[in-house]
Amino acid sequence: MTTAVATAHSTPSGRWDLIGRSLMGLNSAVTFAVFINGFFLMADASDDRMMVEGWRTFGYLVFSAMWAMLACRPRQVPAIWEMVIFHKVAATVLAFTVLDTTEGMQSSITDTTVASLTIFAYIVCRGWESWRVLQRTDVTDKAL
Repeated sequence: MTTAVATAHSTPSGRWDLIGRSLMGLNSAVTFAVFINGFFLMADASDDRMMVEGWRTFGYLVFSAMWAMLACRPRQVPAIWEMVIFHKVAATVLAFTVLDTTEGMQSSITDTTVASLTIFAYIVCRGWESWRVLQRTDVTDKAL
């Protein structure tokens, strides 16, 4: 029977962990505020833009929740870090391809910021350690 052994290197220092978690909490709180603002944008949207504004608004709630999960349990939610990072980097790249538009300019700033903060927090919180949860669960299931 194989068991998972935690080492001193499997968790970050308390200070860095707090910094990374705080950044994810900040991303979550700001994104939740943007989610609330999305309802005002939806109220002002034309019928042709309603679906896009609604999709965007509801997406803010999803991202706010994912950042909250990362803030609360940064090493216990496999794949969330990577999905958020992928999306924010992809959105940043897209924003830079349409930089001459208002939305492109705004997104290039906001998505670059949240992508950078999320990548930084992934490093200082050791987000890749979340995959070990699956490995430990797999070992436990095999032992049963």
